[in-house]
Amino acid sequence: MPERESAPITRPSVAAKLAQAQAIVEARRARLTPLRREVLSLILAAESPIGAYDLLARLRDRHGNAAPPTVYRALDFLLENGLIHRISRLAAFIACIGHAPGHAAQFLICRDCGEVAEIDAPDVITALKSAAAQRGFAIAGVTIEAEGVCAACAARALSSKAEPPET
Repeated sequence: MPERESAPITRPSVAAKLAQAQAIVEARRARLTPLRREVLSLILAAESPIGAYDLLARLRDRHGNAAPPTVYRALDFLLENGLIHRISRLAAFIACIGHAPGHAAQFLICRDCGEVAEIDAPDVITALKSAAAQRGFAIAGVTIEAEGVCAACAARALSSKAEPPET
C-alpha cells in the first residue's frame, strides 16, 4: 500500500479542528478547558511543531502569568486524548486530530528546513509488529521519526550545485 501524507492544517481550519477536538473530548466524558483549548489552538496555528517553552511564551504574551506546570498539564491532557503528538527529535508538539489515540504515528523530518510531515504507512507498522512478535515482544505504541531532506530542500540543493559560480 502506498504511503499517504496527511493534509497540512491551514489557519482557516483551526476553528473546525477545535470543534472536532471538542467533540472528541466530550465523547470521552472529558473536558477541554479554556487553557487546554488555547494550548491546542496555539499548536494548530503554529507553522511547524512547537516546543513547550514557545507555547509558554505565547501564553504569557496573552495572560502574563502562565507557568510551566500549567502548560505541561495541558500538553499531557492533549497527548492522552490523542489530539497532539510529541516529536522527540525536536522536543516539540504537533496537532493530530481525527486519529484514534495511540495510533502509530510516523513523521518525516527535514533536517534542512525543519518541515515535519505525518504519513500513514501501514505496511511499515505491519512489518514492525511482525518483527516484534517473532521476538515475543508486544508493542504498546509506535512513533517513528525519520530524518532526511524534503523535496523542496533537495531541489534547492540541486539547483545551487547546477548554478555556475560568480566571477
